[in-house]
Amino acid sequence: MTSLLPLPQTTLSQRTEVVYPSSDGEPLAETSVHIDAIIHAVVALRNYLEGQQAIVLADQFLYYVQGFPKFRVAPDIMVVFNVPPGARDNYKVWEEGQVPAVIFEMTSAGTQERDEGTKKDLYESLDIPEYWQFDPKGEWIPEKLRGYRLQAGLYVPITDGRSDPLKLRLTVEESLIGFYREDTGEKLLASDELIQALRQETLARQEAEALLEQERERAERERSRADRLAAKLRELGEDPDRL
Repeated sequence: MTSLLPLPQTTLSQRTEVVYPSSDGEPLAETSVHIDAIIHAVVALRNYLEGQQAIVLADQFLYYVQGFPKFRVAPDIMVVFNVPPGARDNYKVWEEGQVPAVIFEMTSAGTQERDEGTKKDLYESLDIPEYWQFDPKGEWIPEKLRGYRLQAGLYVPITDGRSDPLKLRLTVEESLIGFYREDTGEKLLASDELIQALRQETLARQEAEALLEQERERAERERSRADRLAAKLRELGEDPDRL
């Protein structure tokens, strides 16, 4: 089981300030089909959970060990209950006090090994109640949609097509997931207006993140160059701090 507890204060105080990045500079998904599947699901679920103490986040870092920013994962979609609604730059488990209730990965042949291997093992170890994989192109999941439910600390296949935490029935509708309320049978709809707004917001965020990543890389190159120059000066008997 991966520890979700904060590190002891004495340990944290000995460290320099810990930075938890909000982006890795990577795109939201590898194809437009996967992007559409993510956006449609996010909009439908956000509409469904509006007014509740819940959030639906897409492609944002989930940090699960305080003090160690490399212990992170970026699920395509995560739904978290019992937290204040609103935007987050990233999600830190020790600050929020909740792990996601449901995670969705829009998978493909290129991500199969990670989605069915390391990510599945990680989500299981974090006690994520449900983990769903959606393969919109049917590249490695013949039925396209596959879910796992946590039982006694281990994932078992979901055979009834329903999400316990969400109280929804999930179906495959071509390259999208269809969500239906269990209480009324009503389908969750995602308006074209909200879909377009989220798509534009996503593209703008990706462009901004790419620029930030480029700036970080430039700054790192400059620091590396300065370090090499300082080392060379020291070899020559010069003190770079006095120049």
